[in-house]
Amino acid sequence: MSAAVATRARIVLWWSEGRQKKEIAGLAGVSRPTVDHWLARYDTEGVPGLLDRSHAAPREQVPARIRCRILAVSRQSPPKQTGLSHWSTREIVNYIQRTEGVTVSHHYVAKLWRDHKLRPHRQGTFKISKDPQFAAKVGDIVGLYIDPPGGAVVLSIDEKTQIQALDRTQPILPVAFDATEKRTHDYVRHGTTNLFAALNVSTGEVLGECKPTRNGADFLAFLKRAVRPHRGKQIHIVLDNLSTHSTPDVQAWLAKNPNVTLHFTPVGSSWLNQIENWFSIITRQAIRRGTFTSVASLIGRIRDYLEHWNSTAEPFAWTATADEILAKVQLVQTNIKQLVANNM
Repeated sequence: MSAAVATRARIVLWWSEGRQKKEIAGLAGVSRPTVDHWLARYDTEGVPGLLDRSHAAPREQVPARIRCRILAVSRQSPPKQTGLSHWSTREIVNYIQRTEGVTVSHHYVAKLWRDHKLRPHRQGTFKISKDPQFAAKVGDIVGLYIDPPGGAVVLSIDEKTQIQALDRTQPILPVAFDATEKRTHDYVRHGTTNLFAALNVSTGEVLGECKPTRNGADFLAFLKRAVRPHRGKQIHIVLDNLSTHSTPDVQAWLAKNPNVTLHFTPVGSSWLNQIENWFSIITRQAIRRGTFTSVASLIGRIRDYLEHWNSTAEPFAWTATADEILAKVQLVQTNIKQLVANNM
């Protein structure tokens, strides 16, 4: 029994003993109206009237069909006509109301996302690759992550392009709204840089280099720098299908370096490349809210962050097997087919 319920019981007992309400209020440490309230509840409801009542709203009753529809929609990108880059709980609510004529609360959608570990508002929605070699490439790359060849080095390489050096302290128009900080900023753009980065999958260490341009020659120069520390070893490199990654010069260099093998992610599936996780981290922790008075100051911040990262680097823990990924893709494809059938 809680202390509050015990006090209410004492109020009733003291009243049954013939004590005055003013005296009872003093003994219980409550106001006179509180004494009247609990005595009245006891008179009408008996002992159950002294217990706490739930103030929670009644549980939202949502049909199973609508629940499944919300989960299916949440796992895919918003329709092109909506103009949305990703779903929010309220946009899901609006979409379900328009397409199904059923109203649910955004709190219900948020709980559904938590229960199923969906985060479309933070990490984007799942995109299905149309690459005919999708399954084979997934198995190849995930195999490198989970069970790399003995003695081999696995690198994850990509470029983060057009990183802007924004000075948010200058009182110059236009004023822009920064959704990450929930306030307006006056800013000046001082230019951009391109960050080339290579993640050592087994150690978590990152080699990074900023360049003013991003072309085949820039990529090949960085590729040579990334593999140089691992001379004499078999080197496997995971990267996506950019044209700069497969220029004739790159192909000629690979022919002269047979110990280096490139593993391309499926089309539209750069999320398989572990360096994308690191790009997300450096963006959140060092770039997005930074103030940079020049491109040089931006590059300096990136270099400082690289040094800080590598001082305590740890590898990312890749846990999803190829079979699990392919099963998830199959589930999404099935949900999409069902949505199409329902809308016909």
